[in-house]
Amino acid sequence: MVQIEKIPLNLSRSFLAYLKELWAKVRSHIICNILVTCQQETRLNTSNIGTSSLAESIFRLSTPSSEEPPRSFPSGILKEGIFASSDCGFQRFISSHWEMSPLFISNALNEQAFIYDSLKQSINRNIFSSILQNSISCLPIASDELDILSFLKEVKHNLGCPLIYGQDIRVVKTDKDSNEESHFFKNSSSCFLYMDDILKCEEAYENGYTIALRGLEFRSESIADIVDALASIFGQPSAGANVYLTPPISQGLTCHYDDHCVLVCQLLGSKNWKVSSEANVSLPRLYESCDGVKSSKVDDAFEFCLKEGDVLYIPRGFLHEAYTVADNKEADGTEGFSLHLTLSIEVEPPFEWEGFAHTAVHCWNQAQPKHKHDILNRVSVNLLHLSIKLIGNADPIFRKACLVAAISSTSGTEDWLYMNQKTIFNHIIDRIDKEPRFLISFKYLEMAVEKHEDLFQWTRWLHHISWEEETMEGNETKNPLMGIEELLHCCDCNKDEVEATFVLMKSKFCKDIVFEVVEERYRKLLDMYKKARRQYTHGMLSLHCI
Repeated sequence: MVQIEKIPLNLSRSFLAYLKELWAKVRSHIICNILVTCQQETRLNTSNIGTSSLAESIFRLSTPSSEEPPRSFPSGILKEGIFASSDCGFQRFISSHWEMSPLFISNALNEQAFIYDSLKQSINRNIFSSILQNSISCLPIASDELDILSFLKEVKHNLGCPLIYGQDIRVVKTDKDSNEESHFFKNSSSCFLYMDDILKCEEAYENGYTIALRGLEFRSESIADIVDALASIFGQPSAGANVYLTPPISQGLTCHYDDHCVLVCQLLGSKNWKVSSEANVSLPRLYESCDGVKSSKVDDAFEFCLKEGDVLYIPRGFLHEAYTVADNKEADGTEGFSLHLTLSIEVEPPFEWEGFAHTAVHCWNQAQPKHKHDILNRVSVNLLHLSIKLIGNADPIFRKACLVAAISSTSGTEDWLYMNQKTIFNHIIDRIDKEPRFLISFKYLEMAVEKHEDLFQWTRWLHHISWEEETMEGNETKNPLMGIEELLHCCDCNKDEVEATFVLMKSKFCKDIVFEVVEERYRKLLDMYKKARRQYTHGMLSLHCI
């Protein structure tokens, strides 16, 4: 990427325009399955460049350079457009609804025609021709992958391939009697959807199937800008957007809950929703299994009918289901179908409050004198990370989204959001201080070794902080976390000394740690994640927007 940034901007843009013109022709051949397969290094007739190499070249050249400021949709307009029309406003939304209870906001999008028009221009009922026929697969990037070159190396042979069923698109309906989902392409011999399959989506729609397309932020620049603004509002590195087209008298997905919060934006038609009045799972973590709660219906539910311009907020962990009713035009002139966009706010592990606590431990430990970094102290730091993880499993506040980065840099310390986040931070530190946790952590460590579990899999992202610090200092990168077998061995050999060191270290950490110091490091980590997400988004957009 450094070499690409050295190319003069005008030359880079001209070459990219040429490659994208070539890609437009190649992409149509790929989707129509004229080329053999995406996984083979099929050669173009016009050159000796492989199709995947062409896609990779466009992806690389599309990565924003330091000279180009990021595109931006004013987050203030989005915040006002969605929340100002509600009775509570954004401040009360955060204090009374965010991650706590559903909220129906009537006519929210219509109050801000700028937002509504942007959405409707990008998405319309005829998604078969406007989006599906021009879409390729948005291959997933690991949540903690911050090196876009590493991602490209991993996926280069599949980059630019057709839509992958289940990953990019689902064509699904729920049977009213059995409450079970059925998939239109369940007997497909290939996971790829080519043009013939895409055209069959119209047939599926006529037979009651919902068309659900994921990753709209990677297929439309205007959606990407709105999603980026949404992520900024909630202080997260990224957000997501999926679109759902449901025919009359039909239900797509069965009753379920999500591991992320969503804003359902009704664009066309109408849809009925049932949402549990209480959380069925308390703040489930991203990527955790959702198999713990299964239900065929939503008990004790709020019921909403979303019409064009309405917005519905559903927190993570709340069971919900949605369906269309009418099969002809309703009294207000709308048809019985539904087209809605779901904006998702996904809270990745570093950006929960537990993640903020792990960052705090790392910052504090790095500031300690070098002689404090002996084996006993290193073991104690690892046990403190483990202790925080165990507290987080029991205390849902640790699993809440950290909104520290949503605080404007120009805001004063009296800002309501600053005070809100500072209060949560004080609670986190107080819990850590009051929880003994040494013996519990030690026993948990023993059990993990017996079961060959990786207790630190959710905190591996800490090496990103260490990598940046060591790189800046010109030193060799060191992993801040130990292997669990090595950690258990050290505890076994020096149990009393380790416990004493752990208790003293934990007490000193809770006494010394300063919110503003951690905030600075936390924002730098967030910027690293945002940079990688921005690179990925620009690359995927270039492969879609010709």
